Amino acid sequence: MRCRVLVVGAGPGGAATAVALARAGVDGVTLVDAHDFPRDKTCGSGLSGRAIEVIKQLGIWDRIEPMAYPITGVRIVTPRGFDKYLSAGNDVQAVICLRRQFDHEMLKAGIEHGVEFIPNFRAREPIVEQGRWQGIRTADDREIRADYVVVANGAHSQFIFDKRPKRIIHTIMGWWEGVAFRPNFIEMVFDDIISPYYGWLFPEAEDRVNIGITYEDDGKFTKARERFACFLDRHFRQRLKGAEQVGKLQGHPISYTYAIRDLYSPGRVIVGEAGRMTHPATGEGIYHAMQSGVYAAEALADILLHRASETTAMRRYHMRCVRRFTPSLLAGGAMRHLLKTPLMDWIVGGTQQPLVQNAAAVVLRHV
Repeated sequence: MRCRVLVVGAGPGGAATAVALARAGVDGVTLVDAHDFPRDKTCGSGLSGRAIEVIKQLGIWDRIEPMAYPITGVRIVTPRGFDKYLSAGNDVQAVICLRRQFDHEMLKAGIEHGVEFIPNFRAREPIVEQGRWQGIRTADDREIRADYVVVANGAHSQFIFDKRPKRIIHTIMGWWEGVAFRPNFIEMVFDDIISPYYGWLFPEAEDRVNIGITYEDDGKFTKARERFACFLDRHFRQRLKGAEQVGKLQGHPISYTYAIRDLYSPGRVIVGEAGRMTHPATGEGIYHAMQSGVYAAEALADILLHRASETTAMRRYHMRCVRRFTPSLLAGGAMRHLLKTPLMDWIVGGTQQPLVQNAAAVVLRHV
């Protein structure tokens, strides 16, 4: 089988790449994934304000909005115990959308634009000839050859070439029904047992929430479940009484960096978490995946439609990712240090309403 662009991984980054390519007039786009859809994905399912902007840019917000739970404010608990609900006003600043639904809708949008989808495609190795990527071979020896391969299969991708030691954030989460919460608010809880990261409560519907923590393995706790149990006991003990847990606890790693590099080689371009483009403080990755996917699609369209050389377009893609994401990556690193100071307590404890609203809006743009 042969196509013009082969996208490996049908999550938000890969789907956004495929949709953007099709909308740009590139035909012969094939999207593959190890799973069929719809499928579940362990994730907090938050779509930040920046992610919503990209979804609108792709022209598919009207199909995502009806299934999304709107968020207009945030409850923040600081490391020193300040506890405050911060409203960003009446406008929706973020949404919670189950990955099973969101990813499937993104995929369907691509298919409707002419993208071919092949499920159960377990990519094993690249096809490389004379130093150039020519396609992908599966574990059962199927092959798809392409003019370009987009690597969008996440943190554990075997198709990247950044050899730096990985920086990893861990998460563990669960789902409950019957937990009281303020409608349209998410909760972010900063606690010393997970510092400099946070725990959360995200409402997914009127009667269902997911609660989880983000943390680094610092040796204080030998097991993630032990750490999570301690967090739940400190912050949600009363509210979980009488609640019913839905399913099992689940977790996943998040790979991040402060310096983006190695995003392309001849015939290959890397997007999203495969390129370690996630926020180092909040763990946000869907926005970065989709935005880098749009940038990659625009670069590939320029090449395939003969508007730019491969070298020029790929260099431009890399620099666009660096310029767009590096400031927030560095700010995330600074945030990790600021959490050890009274700054967050001062902001959350502030009484000036415009300041409070601005703080809430900023948080929800990076949720």
